Amino acid sequence: MNPKLFKMMIVSLIVITIAGVGAIAYIVVNSNESSEELSIEKMVEYSHTTEEMNTDLKDGSFVQIQFQLITDSKKAKEEVINRQFQLKNIFIKESVDLTEKDFQEGLSALETKLKDQMNELMDDGQIIDVYIISKIIQ
Repeated sequence: MNPKLFKMMIVSLIVITIAGVGAIAYIVVNSNESSEELSIEKMVEYSHTTEEMNTDLKDGSFVQIQFQLITDSKKAKEEVINRQFQLKNIFIKESVDLTEKDFQEGLSALETKLKDQMNELMDDGQIIDVYIISKIIQ
């Protein structure tokens, strides 16, 4: 084998290996930053409290409910405020098949569904958590 070609292959492999290690290190460092949990102060700053929402349930009951949405940035909070009508729409569609019993036992599933469906709509940031902060069933 040509010694010049051999040296060039070794140098190329070393450069590729260094670039790969650098890329992996960059990915690891950036993934750790994004997975950090928000402080309580940031959660409050990036949260939005919805208006009270009323809807009827499958069993003839009515529910009045209010949510606290925690986002990951100020831009995401502003977007959530602008998309509040979509949140109401999603909530009404999800509650059509729910009963009074569902609102007494399965609230975590409702919070998760609202969060997931709203995140599909979000352009700037995301919703980290949805909390039910007020609920009245009649």
